[in-house]
Amino acid sequence: MTGDRQQGTNAGALTSRRRVLAAAALAPILTAAGPVAACTLPNRTTGAEHGKRVEPVPTEMADWADVAQALGRPGNMLRNTTYHTAFPRRDLLVVSDGVLVTPGLALGTHVAFVRYADGSTMVMGDVVVTENELQRVTDAWQANGIEQTALHKHLLSQTPDIWWIHVHGHGHDAVALARGLRAGFDRTGTPAPEPPRPSAPVDLDTAGMEAALGAKGSTEGGLYKILFVRRETITDGHLVLPPGLGSTSAFNFQPLGGGRAALSGDCAMLADEVPHVLKALRRGGIKLVELHNHHLSESPRLFFTHFWAVGDGVELARALRPAVDATNVVPGG
Repeated sequence: MTGDRQQGTNAGALTSRRRVLAAAALAPILTAAGPVAACTLPNRTTGAEHGKRVEPVPTEMADWADVAQALGRPGNMLRNTTYHTAFPRRDLLVVSDGVLVTPGLALGTHVAFVRYADGSTMVMGDVVVTENELQRVTDAWQANGIEQTALHKHLLSQTPDIWWIHVHGHGHDAVALARGLRAGFDRTGTPAPEPPRPSAPVDLDTAGMEAALGAKGSTEGGLYKILFVRRETITDGHLVLPPGLGSTSAFNFQPLGGGRAALSGDCAMLADEVPHVLKALRRGGIKLVELHNHHLSESPRLFFTHFWAVGDGVELARALRPAVDATNVVPGG
């Protein structure tokens, strides 16, 4: 017994000496890092651990006049909480799968601002850049406090090479966020805004497509669009996202003549829905392009898949329906 106690004492002493030596070795590193590096968390996670959710508040166009000026173009209100601005890349001539892609189908930059009850503002967006623009745009955003949360593709084998970047910012100065975004946009070939054009009829059987998908669509910029939004309340850290923001399944149809369309879509999914959606899309003959996340700290965790197809509009809508049914969504209007 004495020998066992002695052996245990020696082992304890050895363990203590190792801890002391390990602490001594780490001390210079911790000192160099300083206390801030050890405890600082991104702004959007602050408060989430304590269950303090912050809700969005209604706003009007007038509330975003300074943001519009900083961005250099007007926007529009969505659902009374989200200020949205589009930057279509009309300067780009992009071909994918033999189709000349219109700006509205897959070449539209979009950013959205939301005001919160604590007076802060969050911005998120999806930005179209060429491969030659990618690095300098990223550098400009990083210099101005705009984060990148995803880098991905919407199209297969496109010419020229195009990338899509998801951006995120949060703070109490909405104009500073807008200027930070603008710093990146100014390093792209994004053209100046044009006056809105009236929507024209599209050469598609939209009634048949709506019946197939069980949702109403809309015509915009020569395209036909059908949206679905997640039923769940989605939070980004401690910030509650307005319905549809960052949690939308969007199906865009570009008419090709004779009732045919090019489909570029994006489906929002929970993890356990992903396998079912991907299988459903492939069973319908739809090509998968990308599987990725848009956010860094949302709850519940969302995944997004981009996909592409060319065919009869109604048949494409029918092929999409099983994927829609595999997700917890409602028509977005």
